[in-house]
Order: sequence, then structure tokens, then C-alpha cells
Amino acid sequence: MQMYSQADVDTSCLSDRQVTILGYGSQGRAHALNLKDSGFNVVVGLRPGGASWAAAEADGLTVKTPNDAVKGATIVAFLTPDMVQKSLYLSVIDDIDVGAALLFAHGFAVHFKQVEPRKDLDTVLIAPKGPGGLVRRQYEEGHGVPCLVAVHQDSSGNALQLALAYSAGIGGARAGVIETTFAEETETDLFGEQAVLCGGTTELIVAGFETLVEAGYQPEVAYYEVMHELKLIVDLLHEGGLRKMHKFISDTAAWGDLISGPRVVNQTSRDAMKAVLTDIQDGTFARNWIAESEAGMPQFKSKMNADLEHPIEKVGADLRSRMDWLQE
Repeated sequence: MQMYSQADVDTSCLSDRQVTILGYGSQGRAHALNLKDSGFNVVVGLRPGGASWAAAEADGLTVKTPNDAVKGATIVAFLTPDMVQKSLYLSVIDDIDVGAALLFAHGFAVHFKQVEPRKDLDTVLIAPKGPGGLVRRQYEEGHGVPCLVAVHQDSSGNALQLALAYSAGIGGARAGVIETTFAEETETDLFGEQAVLCGGTTELIVAGFETLVEAGYQPEVAYYEVMHELKLIVDLLHEGGLRKMHKFISDTAAWGDLISGPRVVNQTSRDAMKAVLTDIQDGTFARNWIAESEAGMPQFKSKMNADLEHPIEKVGADLRSRMDWLQE
């Protein structure tokens, strides 16, 4: 493993150079503000007239249309949703200077060849391991969110140095930057989201809720047990791994963990995880997601509506409304 820290980074390669951020969502806003506060020359590229344009100007940033924003940039960061990046790249490529660098926070578009960078352009990845809100908050508190760095195309011979300088600007180098590849970042990120962090966790929660309710327990009690208390466990895991969790839960809970966890997440679950990973590795997931997006996302919308209309959401909304601290 190669990990870089703040001491390994020389930001002089971006001194007085323009860094353009395309997009002003969760990651875009965090990157732009952190870079600005680090003394970088930041320009944000957005469609005129939208809410994001007004928000970026209100934050004190220079805002231009995407085509104008990329002109003169040393780094152009594509921080828009994956499915938008191909059309955005094609719309601005003629205005990007020869020898500039393209930067991505997730490797999907490049790894799956939605974006095929011009040969003269460095192409790099800086992927913070946390959402944009956390990237911003940690920076403001003097900390940072760990990042992954990768180089897809090193036309200048200086691509890694540029990427590391960018990572320092957003605070990532404070926490450590691990070197990887576009393929590894993309495939592990998609797997983590689908099998554990989002897909796996939400399905486990809903299945637990339904099991208790179908057995005759009150939905509100079931919600507290399988949804509300999850944060307490995740916080312990985040702070100190399995060791800290086992230290702070009861012996009864630990014994239940050890004997019942493998009954739920068993060989069948592991085989399903391997199938998910295979779909990611061989491009099946990417092809299906690209086709779904191009078709107007009918399955996405239908499945999302079903998720949001599940009884656990109605019960949860009522219970959370009584917890004043969650509204702060």
C-alpha cells in the first residue's frame, strides 16, 4: 500500500493556476469551498440561471458557464452525476487547454469508457471516502476525509503531483491518500454501495422490520430496534472497528452477534455478493445502468417509489418528528 500524507505533497504546481469545478452538488460545493479556503484559484462551471449558480455566487465563488469555466484551467474537475459526465465532457472538450488535467471523484465514466480523455490530457482521480457534507465539515474543523488517488493518463509526467496537490487543497492529505487505480476504486465503490452500505444495509433493515411486524410486534418498536439504533452501532464501528463495538455492547448482544450473524449473512449471502461483484467487474451493471438512464429511468423511479412508500418510512417519519434534536 502506498499512502501519501500532507508532508508528501507540494502544492506549488497549482500556485496561481486555475482549478475549475464542474457541478455544485454535494462533492462539488465541498471541493470548491475547501480549495478556495486553501488559497487556490477556483472557478465553478454551471448552467446559467439555476439555483446552483445563485448558491455558488452566494458562497463567494466565481461562476461561469461550463464552456467559459474550463478555459485556462490547469485542472477541470468533473463533479457531476456519473450519467451526465459523458455529455458534459463532449460539450466542453474543445474549450479545455492542451496539456490540462481532468479530475474525477469517482472512476465510473472513465473506467467504463463513457469518457475517453483526449491524449494530451492528464486524467486523475481524487475520491474522498465520505459524502461532500463531511468533506466540508472535516476541513472546517481542521481535519480531513481520507482519499483515494489514481492516475489513468499521465501525459505531462506530473499527473500524480497535480492530483495530490488537489487532495491537499480539499483536506484529504491531512487524513491520508491511498494510491489505487480507476478500476479498483470504481469496482470496490460500486460493490460497497450495492452489497453493504446502501443495498445490503437497507434490505437488511426492511427485512428485519417486516419479520418483527409480521410476527405481531408493534411497528414503532420494530422501527426502534432495526433502524433507529443502527446509528449507535455504526458509530462504534466507525470509531474503533469490531473491537470497540464489542467493548461497548452487552455480553448478551455480543453472544447474539457471534451465533446469529452468520445465520443471516451466510454462504448464500456470500455467493450473492460474489455475483454482484461479477456483474460489476464484467460491466453488466454499468451497461444496465447506462441503458436505464438513457431510457428515462423507469425502473429506477418505480423501485424508488416503492422504497419510499414502505411502511417503515411512514412509521419512521412519525417517530422522527418527535425527536427535536434530529431537526437541528
